[in-house]
Amino acid sequence: MSHQEIKFYQTGTFTVGNRLLEPDQRSVQASMERTNSLNSGHRACQGCGEALGARYAIDAAMRATGNQLIAANATGCLEVFSTPYPETSWQVPWIHSLFGNTAAVATGIAAAMKIKRQKGDRRDVRVIAQGGDGGTTDIGFGCLSGMWERNDDVLYICYDNEAYMNTGVQRSSATPPAARTATTMPVGPEPGNVFGQGKNVPRIAMAHGIPYVATATVADLRDLEYKVTKAMSVRGARYIHIFVPCPLGWGAASHDTVKLARLAKESGLFPVFEAEYGEVTGVSKIRRPVPVEEYLKPQRRYAHLFGKQPHVETIAKIQAIADANIRRYGLLEAGAH
Repeated sequence: MSHQEIKFYQTGTFTVGNRLLEPDQRSVQASMERTNSLNSGHRACQGCGEALGARYAIDAAMRATGNQLIAANATGCLEVFSTPYPETSWQVPWIHSLFGNTAAVATGIAAAMKIKRQKGDRRDVRVIAQGGDGGTTDIGFGCLSGMWERNDDVLYICYDNEAYMNTGVQRSSATPPAARTATTMPVGPEPGNVFGQGKNVPRIAMAHGIPYVATATVADLRDLEYKVTKAMSVRGARYIHIFVPCPLGWGAASHDTVKLARLAKESGLFPVFEAEYGEVTGVSKIRRPVPVEEYLKPQRRYAHLFGKQPHVETIAKIQAIADANIRRYGLLEAGAH
């Protein structure tokens, strides 16, 4: 089951104001154990969901491993805004890979650390690979599948902002239906990205039968930290897919990043769950279901659906996707409707 011991209303804030909690109940981000592995000074856009996701995930992994961690990072937004040569915001051993081979590079690092331990090094250095949806679901997909098939001892984290944001907001195989991008313009009888394309990478990871797969959002810090911590307690290939809204690429207000991540989960469009060896073992229930319109309307990439002649049929098709996710994963809490 996902970690949900502390409710926001116990402290009066969705961020769970940790100063009101006992030290052992505080999140990593509100404790002295926070390493600030992705430190201030980077060049991310205001409200960047990827910057939040990476900070939360790597700090949690550092605590889980006793700060014995190496990260391999694909080319993309995260790499570009955090490490413009010769500067860097990373305070962790960090290796920049090509766009498409992050999983392979991380596999090599893990193999080297294993040999060092066999030669007497007492440190148990763990490895994380990370990239955006472009470097994960598209360009790096072959290397990633190979890492899963070999069951290499690497945690791969995908920060999913649903397009190639670094190169001009082009469509990726994680771009949702009807969304406007630079390569899926809002024109024609079915504007935006077409229905029926793309990849559901968490489910593909489950099909590989690897030890641990999870999804998370930047709207639930505790759930994200819990899943990263659990992943680092497991050996073998692991995958976490984190939903990270992009204000610039989505045409959304920078202060709505966490709100949009929460609405994606509460609408059912982004199911939050965890799985072990191909079987779902826990889901994050929807406490207050919302129609997909609440999630779509604050984003200009969907503005063409809500013009003078709203695309009612298209919106209904998106709602059907959310409803199917709710049924597939059993997302509704008892009594919710």
